[in-house]
Amino acid sequence: MSEVSAAAAVPAGGEPVAPLKSGLPRGALAWILQQGARDPYVILITIYIFSPYFSRVLVGDPVKGQALVANISTIYGVLTALTAPLLGAMIEQYGPRKPMLGMVTAIMVPALVALWWAMPAGGLPLMATSGLLIVLGVAYNWGDVISNSLLGRAAGEVPGRAALISGLGYALANGLSVALLVFMLWGMVLPGQVDWPGVPHAPLFGLDASQNEPSRISGPMSGAILLLGAIPFFLWTPDAARTGRSWMASLRAGIALLRDIFGDLKGHRDIAVFLGGRLLYNDGMTALLVFGGLLAAGLMKWGALEMLAYGIALSVFGVVGGLVAPWFDRTLGPRKAVQLEIAGSLAVLVATLGMGRDKILYLWSYDPAAHAPVWNGPLFRTAPELIYLGLGLLIAVFVTAQYASSRTLLIRLCPPDKTAAFFGLYALSGTATMWLGSLLVALATAVFKSQVGGFLPVAALLLMGFCVLFLVKGGEREA
Repeated sequence: MSEVSAAAAVPAGGEPVAPLKSGLPRGALAWILQQGARDPYVILITIYIFSPYFSRVLVGDPVKGQALVANISTIYGVLTALTAPLLGAMIEQYGPRKPMLGMVTAIMVPALVALWWAMPAGGLPLMATSGLLIVLGVAYNWGDVISNSLLGRAAGEVPGRAALISGLGYALANGLSVALLVFMLWGMVLPGQVDWPGVPHAPLFGLDASQNEPSRISGPMSGAILLLGAIPFFLWTPDAARTGRSWMASLRAGIALLRDIFGDLKGHRDIAVFLGGRLLYNDGMTALLVFGGLLAAGLMKWGALEMLAYGIALSVFGVVGGLVAPWFDRTLGPRKAVQLEIAGSLAVLVATLGMGRDKILYLWSYDPAAHAPVWNGPLFRTAPELIYLGLGLLIAVFVTAQYASSRTLLIRLCPPDKTAAFFGLYALSGTATMWLGSLLVALATAVFKSQVGGFLPVAALLLMGFCVLFLVKGGEREA
């Protein structure tokens, strides 16, 4: 970070944002913090804590739960696909992004808090909880469009800074998630189960494990972190200048701009091919995130303790992914970096599907009763569990790095004056087929009546997206 220029970024109003000693301007650091504070929603709610609780407890069956989560993802994927490109084009015409991001934050925080009342009896009905998850999915994707459109402004004109900020944003996101998961493990799950020095005798805040309160508290915790992380962003990150158009005029101009952009994609062939490939591989990556926790809980029969530890370990290695992504981008160029990250994810996924409590990598049977534990710890004691954990760590590195490198690749390919509009299309490429991918997971899970069978479409999406990127020209290594 010290090699990055300390030049100040200048926001729309013209006042310079003072650089800090880290070498990054204050507005860039605030963008990184905001990105980091948004992603605990993904880690805690959609992957490791709430989603497995939703499937295991609220639905009551891991196979049916995976199918329902897939249907929820299908719905908010369709809604995002229909609205995100228009949102990106409209705010490009309006100018300032922060008012819309403030509205998104005002939607997400109460919805996350409301998840506290999602319980099997006497709380939110299953359909109401599903509705909240749909609203959160759409709002989060809208926030991605708005936040990503300000990445270039946060980075300024310094070459390579956007890649650094993008990677650091994901690294911080995983770091915050690790801290939250460790806190939950120490203060909410382990108390009452182990008699270790430093571990409370009972869950903090009077939480009752029998009522699944340690899992339900993940919603309010995610909302609080999201809100706190947004404050420096609204204060310091440079915003776009106001164009003078009203919201309605911006909407009309955005529709015209979107029509022109779609019509002008012939003049931006490489962006069009990249976004088409991302339609495929990003859907596979998203499925790995959305359903990865469900797969681990189902295949390995892990409970809340194991899932928390699994989430902590993967989030730590997600930090590694965010940190190595800028190095991949510089060494290979962002296009080849994305291909490497897709190929790594695909290879590890294929290996993961051959795992179970009683088998290792398809070929070797394993009888836990006939083998002594690998170690005498409280969890991950068998060889299949440790191997599955190791494979999950590799997926965390590749998936996180791919998100950062893909964002850098788009910035390298698109015209600077159309960044927000193209990030609207970028969001479309990340969600337009999400409904199809989620639907395929749901159908494959129902047809094969297994969680492993439900992941076969995920592998196919990754492979097709990897191949499409060979057709993209650009995004090579910078001098």
